[in-house]
Amino acid sequence: MTGATGSILGVHLLKVLQRMEIETHLIVSKWAAATLVCETDFTVKDLKALATKTYAASDVAAPISSGSFRTLGMIIVPCSMKTLSAVATGFGEDLVTRAADVVLKERRKLVVVARETPLNAIHLNNMVTITNSGGIIFPPVPAFYTKPQSVEDIVSQSVGRMLDMFDLDTEDFERWTGMH
Repeated sequence: MTGATGSILGVHLLKVLQRMEIETHLIVSKWAAATLVCETDFTVKDLKALATKTYAASDVAAPISSGSFRTLGMIIVPCSMKTLSAVATGFGEDLVTRAADVVLKERRKLVVVARETPLNAIHLNNMVTITNSGGIIFPPVPAFYTKPQSVEDIVSQSVGRMLDMFDLDTEDFERWTGMH
């Protein structure tokens, strides 16, 4: 998790993966921690309790910084434009960006939940670079065909679609079945 708005997406993702009994490795940047407290009732300690393993953002020697550590991939949620830029340029200054670089070089799934609006040409070019390198840019855009009744409905649908990228079905949201 990095310091963009949308902490609830990361919280919900961890809850769902915990429920699905999928091993998780969490990195919380300094600004993600600050944003989490501003946006939710969760503390960083609460957040870390949802993960299987946690790492300090400065720990570039963590197991997930190596391609020999096997993973299904990585989701950066939320992803700040600073982190997006670092990933796009291969600037692995911290564990988030180093782990993302490893996922790309190993040809594993990288899902970047970019949280910024409006976007400028620099943001868009960085997104194209990540896409051309095998990453998936996933802005958390709500699907209104589900007729969401709450923010929770929107968050569940977004997280479910993120996990679809890994062929993991949360069964937590309504899927499009066509117009009736």
